[in-house]
Amino acid sequence: MGQSAFRLSGITKEFPGVRALDDASLEVLAGEVHGLVGENGAGKSTVIKVLAGVYQPEAGKVEVDGQLLSPATPANVHAAGVRFIHQELHLVPHFTVTESVFMGQERRGPFGLAKREMRKAAETFLRDTLGLDVSGNRLIRDLGTAERKLVQVARALIDGDAKVVVFDEPTAPLASNEVDIVMGAIARLKAQGIAILYVSHYLSEITDICDRVTVFRQGQTVGVFDNITADSAGDLVFAMVGRNITDMFPPKGDRVVSDGLQITDFTDGQKFAPLTMSVGKGEIVGIAGLIGSGREEFVDTLYGLRRRKMGAVSFEGADLTITTAAQAVRSGLVLVPRDRRHDGLVLSMSVAENVTLATLEDNAVMGLENRNAARKATLAQVQSLDIRPPNPDAITRLLSGGNQQKVVLARWLSTSARIFIFDEPTVGVDVGAKAEIYQLIEELAGEGACVIVSSSDPVELQGVCDRIVVMTRGALVGEMQADAISVDDLVAATTGASSVEEIRNAS
Repeated sequence: MGQSAFRLSGITKEFPGVRALDDASLEVLAGEVHGLVGENGAGKSTVIKVLAGVYQPEAGKVEVDGQLLSPATPANVHAAGVRFIHQELHLVPHFTVTESVFMGQERRGPFGLAKREMRKAAETFLRDTLGLDVSGNRLIRDLGTAERKLVQVARALIDGDAKVVVFDEPTAPLASNEVDIVMGAIARLKAQGIAILYVSHYLSEITDICDRVTVFRQGQTVGVFDNITADSAGDLVFAMVGRNITDMFPPKGDRVVSDGLQITDFTDGQKFAPLTMSVGKGEIVGIAGLIGSGREEFVDTLYGLRRRKMGAVSFEGADLTITTAAQAVRSGLVLVPRDRRHDGLVLSMSVAENVTLATLEDNAVMGLENRNAARKATLAQVQSLDIRPPNPDAITRLLSGGNQQKVVLARWLSTSARIFIFDEPTVGVDVGAKAEIYQLIEELAGEGACVIVSSSDPVELQGVCDRIVVMTRGALVGEMQADAISVDDLVAATTGASSVEEIRNAS
């Protein structure tokens, strides 16, 4: 290490009503894994797009391998050897591994496509460079998520010209047992002298794999940390949020729990078997389960996004007939969806327009929207939830993931909802915003709401919930008190390594 692979200095980038980067700097050295961390809205995504030549900054310089790129464009950045591995896979399921690796950069021989040569090259690169031994004739749809991620990496690097690789949240779609596969590939790239910029919300990954870390806060570079170890996490968090987060989860209040939501013999007849559970007013109940457990389908069916085959739902003893999301909202049941960008927001609309979507009648006079009233109502939510920038007119698409999540929350907090479902509430959210969301969930329960938290994160469920029900292979296999189990117990229950009954007896 020592020589600069790329350097961004004095970068300023503005959008309408938002200064996303303010004299920010970032330098990555050849042969190092360099972490980039910061809260949602800190400017990480923006600086990556400046490096990629997608955004042109108002001020600052972009240098790659000592050469000034003026301006930096996608073409000359690629020519300089910078490659990007995005969170989304963007692979065609019915393509083969070879076709996916060489898509858009096919090799040709005297008689057309050099299919055999490409297959051997793809297999060799995946095996020797990334540690994945897979046939080039395998279909993408037959691969695991981690294997698909490595195919995505191979596609970016197969031309052999990469000097810098930017990994943007590479493990977000992966199960915990798949993360090590990607980490091993990154270590191999580093050993070849390639510079790695690693962007992630998972500080455990940052401290495990990174040599140095740059911290962004509110569009500025606030620190560069050398000699990263597992003990560096506390310093990184303090630099990111400007305060210590000693307790990620708020203390569970002395809440009064009373009869609330009752779900009986409820099923969609396809993805999950009939289940019975309750959620009291003033109670937080978690739903644990792996992909394929039926957890996601249960949440969607309860909210009216999927058809219910049988079963009853009642609140305070009164039946709830919910066959559509609109009926759910009218009944006081609301959902913060797992995919906020596609299912929770209209990204082209302003913050105020998104927040007031469910309360248009409350901000209307004679059937016409009173925009001043809507803006005033939104501003109160923006200030309460600390949505950044604090501008109701900001376009939602330009907000960070954590602030977009807060916009969804603001919409439902503006209603008279009594039942809240949080489906993967903190995916893609930084540690500061996580703590704020957990505090909000606790406050909702303290005010007497029924709260359901569906999550694949056992630490989250154990930390925020009162009770946890466990789903495995489409069946509800039991429930447990959150404060009576460990995270290891919960993982064992969701994976089927131990039954809920065994865990209870052991406790």
